Amino acid sequence: MAAASEEAIKQFSVLMEQLEEPLKTTFQNVHQGYPRGTLLRFLKAREWNVPKAYKMLMDCLNWRLQNEIDSVLAKPILPADLYRSIRDTLLVGLTGYSKQGQPVYAFGVGLSTFDRASVNYYLQSHIQMNEYRDRVVLPGASEMSGKQINTCLKVMDMTGLKLSALNQIKMLSTITAVDDLNYPEKTETYYIVNAPYVFSACWKVVKPLLQERTKKKIKVLYGPGRDELLKVMDYASLPHFCKREGSGSGSSSDEVDCYSYDHPFHQELYNYVKQQALRNQDSVGPAKQGSMHVRVPTPDLEEAKIMETIQSELHSLKGGDGISRSFSRITIEGP
Repeated sequence: MAAASEEAIKQFSVLMEQLEEPLKTTFQNVHQGYPRGTLLRFLKAREWNVPKAYKMLMDCLNWRLQNEIDSVLAKPILPADLYRSIRDTLLVGLTGYSKQGQPVYAFGVGLSTFDRASVNYYLQSHIQMNEYRDRVVLPGASEMSGKQINTCLKVMDMTGLKLSALNQIKMLSTITAVDDLNYPEKTETYYIVNAPYVFSACWKVVKPLLQERTKKKIKVLYGPGRDELLKVMDYASLPHFCKREGSGSGSSSDEVDCYSYDHPFHQELYNYVKQQALRNQDSVGPAKQGSMHVRVPTPDLEEAKIMETIQSELHSLKGGDGISRSFSRITIEGP
């Protein structure tokens, strides 16, 4: 397998050496000086099929050009109160680093409502966080660790997930499509915590649809998962909703939760974007209010089938006796 992998990388590299501008520059923005790692990610995402991986990467580069993704970190969401509203309703944040040096992100899936701004603003914020991760956070993690860090860990909090999550499926599927097709293999492991009944019902029907590679990346933990997570990260890097067994999404009174606009990570990210915008003023003028309009890639067949299955299961739960069942946390044996 090792020899075959090296041959695939070699073939892929030859194809990418033929890039011309502006594709060449946007590819440099993607690989950040480490093209081999990027080629590996796209090859893994397409099961080491070189033509399919090449098409996927070319589609990604063209998507970046068409939507001006290379300059997204110079487009602040204005005014600041709007950005605060997005942070209050798209719950995501950086909590620290794993014992291996990988950034640890928390995502409040169940409590994200996506109801204080347009889809375009939420998508802009999500893409900015992806680009900041790839251009700032991961290079910084590599420097701190003294080795190349290309992936992160994500802790997905399902606290508050209800049948009404059906209304959030479209936004979540939009984010997933963007990530799967343009930022593949950036997450090494997804840890699912605080899973209620509605999640386990959906997981039961979705799991068989996933590729084996994807299944191995998803770990469903009991309750807030503190003990399991402490095997891969220190207590200080635990998301606030995992720090006390049975605490759900609670946190200590003196701690700013990682989702908050006031958390250092979000302050650093927002200030970084504003600074990049100021640097661009001479050439493009002052930053303007208004969201980016990003074309959302069409999900692949696997992703579309998964979303259809989740919607069907939620409809079934609503229509049957599932609606009356308890949504308190349950014990899940494994992913």
